[in-house]
Amino acid sequence: MKVLVTVKEVAEADDDFAIEGTEIVDSDLEYDLNEWDDYAVEAAVQLAEAGIADEVVTVTVGPERADETIRMALAKGADRAVRVWDEALEGSFADVASKVDLFEAVVDEEEPDLVLGGVQAADTGFGATGVALAERIGFEHAAVVNRLDVDADEGIAHVHRELEGGVEELTDVDLPAVLTVQTGLNEPRYASLRGIRQAQRKEIAAKDLDDLGLTAADVESALTITEMYEPESESDAEIIEGDAGESAGRLAEVLRDKGVGA
Repeated sequence: MKVLVTVKEVAEADDDFAIEGTEIVDSDLEYDLNEWDDYAVEAAVQLAEAGIADEVVTVTVGPERADETIRMALAKGADRAVRVWDEALEGSFADVASKVDLFEAVVDEEEPDLVLGGVQAADTGFGATGVALAERIGFEHAAVVNRLDVDADEGIAHVHRELEGGVEELTDVDLPAVLTVQTGLNEPRYASLRGIRQAQRKEIAAKDLDDLGLTAADVESALTITEMYEPESESDAEIIEGDAGESAGRLAEVLRDKGVGA
């Protein structure tokens, strides 16, 4: 059984950051493996360790910079990786539909039995890519999975889902399937030194649109970022500064003004 894991490199801004045009200045960003995808990688590796999965492959849409993040997944036990990028994607905002176009092409090449991914990304928070991919490729799907048991012989994934309002659902999903997982599904491992060394020798296959049989028009995003700004705070909170005596005096003054202890 082959497991394909969608892995995203997400950016987190520093506390103080600058905006140029419609983007945060790159030097003010730190890149890392998406938290939810980390749980998906762990689930896939555990399936391999249990002898259920024969191969774990990750797929990422991103520039060469993302190789560092991809190697984190390889160091944790994935066998190899596919990274998709093209000049046509540079500077554009990849919406759900365009990412699904790319993932669909990779699924056609890899022919996985199971596709795993995080339920959402820490940066955009759409929570739609996995289910949209399942619809496109005709796989069964389940979202917000927080417990997973795969029976490869029967071709079934037994899943436990966390729904709104505290509702818990147990269901069986026929393979092939796309499952998007929630945090808490497992305990993602830290990459060992041995795993990190091995990851340097594992394959990251870089593919562009031509390799996937796609054109720039095929993956043109329907979304355009028109403006980016840091919203002004409407809070009237006061930060009290100074030494202990000054701070205590000012605090007492504020409390008196508010009628506290009057």
